[in-house]
Amino acid sequence: MAVRHHLIRVGPGAVWDVLADGNRYAEWVVGTSESHPVRGHWPRTGAAIRYEVRLGPMRLNNETTVRYCEEGSRLELEANAGPLGTARIGIELRPWGEHCLVIVDEHPLRGAGGRLHNVGFEALIQLRHRAMLARLARLCEAEAQVPGGTRRGLGQVTVGPDTGGAHHA
Repeated sequence: MAVRHHLIRVGPGAVWDVLADGNRYAEWVVGTSESHPVRGHWPRTGAAIRYEVRLGPMRLNNETTVRYCEEGSRLELEANAGPLGTARIGIELRPWGEHCLVIVDEHPLRGAGGRLHNVGFEALIQLRHRAMLARLARLCEAEAQVPGGTRRGLGQVTVGPDTGGAHHA
């Protein structure tokens, strides 16, 4: 089981705002591009996004489904990579002072990924998680530097005078 953590220098709410926007999945998940919601309201349980994975000239269309969501703190996903199988990806957000400790836990569920899973495969997942969490941190921390707060997620209403209307309801 590949478990990795990363301290992101913003609060859990700012990290959740990025995770809760299915259109932004490809911005922080290594190896994906062009993500968009296909079912439900991301990140509610049962919602799904579709994204493309490019491997040289090949393009694979994959789908990730939310299996569990505890708004603001926990997201459990099932990534379906077609013939490669499926994987469970758990993402937990913990307040760490004024920052956010993000813990990612991934393991194969079905298909070739589960059958071929070994120490070498685990090492590759660890490298991917390191890059993914670094991307997520850069994205969240850069948005925290933008005057007026973070970018508003799709479908979210902003209210309040405290930051020029950029308070997430």
